[in-house]
Amino acid sequence: MIKMVGFDGDDTLWHSEGYYQAAHAAFSEILGHYVDLGDRGLHDDMLLTERRNLALFGYGAKGMTLSMVETAIALTDARISAKDIHRLVEIGKGVLQHPVELLPGIREAVEAVADEHALVLITKGDLFHQEKKVARSGLADLFRRIEIVSEKNADTYRRLFEEFAVTPAQFAMVGNSLRSDIEPVVRLGGWGVHVPYHVTWSHELDHGLGDSHERMLTVESPAGIPAAVRALGELAGG
Repeated sequence: MIKMVGFDGDDTLWHSEGYYQAAHAAFSEILGHYVDLGDRGLHDDMLLTERRNLALFGYGAKGMTLSMVETAIALTDARISAKDIHRLVEIGKGVLQHPVELLPGIREAVEAVADEHALVLITKGDLFHQEKKVARSGLADLFRRIEIVSEKNADTYRRLFEEFAVTPAQFAMVGNSLRSDIEPVVRLGGWGVHVPYHVTWSHELDHGLGDSHERMLTVESPAGIPAAVRALGELAGG
């Protein structure tokens, strides 16, 4: 049976991607003064730069900001002004300072799951930013452990399972990203509760999981999480 349940942070417990989307919109507005956005695949150029820089900067607002600056310099042939580069830096700072707004019903859902299982929070991104969001969320006391990792892949989850002293079959992961939260866990023999968020970073859309999987359930909102975990527990115990 399932002994431990993991929760993702960004866009599972609290809103996040919307702030990044707003930052990208502001980035486009600034670059529009230098290049014809209709003739440039700005979004694709930015995504390629971010992906290339993940190994250097990791996930989060700081990496996004550095990638915006790099992309802006490249696309404008270094014509972008120091004033506008400073505006990009301020956009990144704004993302780092955004308020922590819990998704509707998530507190009740986490509390319900905590009544029956040990919980762990597994989130990726900038250490300082994630620590602040966890502290401001008011949910930290519900989790036995809080893990802030540089990447969520099979190797990361294997290491965590060993540290948690659970097998994959005894673990279920709750999250909005099929790529980072669900696929690695179910591929290892664990369980997943997918809670789709209304907008997803393009990088997280790259996965090999179909619309359904025998070890995964999808719910429409946080309210469905406790029942989904119980249903998976019955499958695990059966």
